[in-house]
Amino acid sequence: MHEGVASQLADHVLARQRGDKRLLVALAGPPGAGKSTLAADLVTRLCAQAGPGSAALVPMDGFHLDNADLQAKGLLERKGAPETFDGAGFVSLVQAVRADQGKIAYPLFDRAQDKTLPGAGTLDTNARIAVFEGNYLLLSTGDWAGLAGLFDMTVLIDVPLPVLRARLVARWLDHGLSQPRAEARADSNDMVNARTVLGQSAEPDLCLRVQSDGRITVTLSQNGVRHVG
Repeated sequence: MHEGVASQLADHVLARQRGDKRLLVALAGPPGAGKSTLAADLVTRLCAQAGPGSAALVPMDGFHLDNADLQAKGLLERKGAPETFDGAGFVSLVQAVRADQGKIAYPLFDRAQDKTLPGAGTLDTNARIAVFEGNYLLLSTGDWAGLAGLFDMTVLIDVPLPVLRARLVARWLDHGLSQPRAEARADSNDMVNARTVLGQSAEPDLCLRVQSDGRITVTLSQNGVRHVG
């Protein structure tokens, strides 16, 4: 992800601030799109510009259903798909943040342990900008549709499917899988989820489209197209 993108995003976010009202930003995209890195960089830049602790990251991954529950539902092999999350629980969290109900605890996901850690994250009252990050924040189906209208700004990272597949296979190779198994994991689940995100997400306020030459086209819903990098 180009370094200038996080800086541009920070400018867009800060331009939407209205007094001390809490601002909710959704950063969505398919697996392998670089959401986590960009979201963390965005929060760092916002805090540098608006003051320490003024922005905080709230990841969606803490709402993974437990493996035992997925096993019982026959969904363990589909972990990461929309139906393998507590979508209703995530919607309730965003509603609570929207209502500005003081300090709010939320779950985090420990990848090393492959498990959810209830209450491990906290959104402090002084964090007036909450950046939510996850695959399905703009999904228009199921419980996820309940998120519509809760965010002040929505961003979608759109990466070409061949680029996503290469990144996802490399991710599984890094986890120790063989080349055939890494490709099978990417194709049987990750790429299915990627197509769901790119095909069923609502139109964002701002779309980051990765071009074949590595440039990132920043498309605003009303303000035309700008090129970064």
